[in-house]
Amino acid sequence: MIAFLEAHRAGLFRRGGIWRNVVAGVIVGVVALPLAMAFAIASGAEPEQGLYTAIVAGLATSLLGGTRVQNSGPTGAFIAVLAGVTAQYGIAGLQVATLMAGNMLLAMGFAQLGGVIRFIPDPVIVGFASGNAVIIWIGQWKYFFGLNPAEVGAHFHE
Repeated sequence: MIAFLEAHRAGLFRRGGIWRNVVAGVIVGVVALPLAMAFAIASGAEPEQGLYTAIVAGLATSLLGGTRVQNSGPTGAFIAVLAGVTAQYGIAGLQVATLMAGNMLLAMGFAQLGGVIRFIPDPVIVGFASGNAVIIWIGQWKYFFGLNPAEVGAHFHE
């Protein structure tokens, strides 16, 4: 709601500003909705579940965001984590993991621990992103090279 009020005070809801907001919203939708569907598929969920998630999360972050320049959306880094959760525990496990993560984020927000990220060194962040890239690449080998999928539970090199 803070972002909404800030945008109203900045005059972004005037006649000239509304057209720009609509165009920006359409562009974001054209990019984010297929991306959310792709991430859902890669995570082992159905495409429509990705759409629902993108729509609900987009509304929640736009209404409850802290600033009008805040950026939110699906990210490829979660595929590596979510695919493993979905493979082992199914969609119900994925929902539980999502609720747990949301509760942790809320607790950190209420405790005003957002600044803790300053203490995570850059090499750790780069290593996390690089590790995710490797996991995603390995997960796509079978499609890229036209290989038959391995047995369930088998390691990628097998």
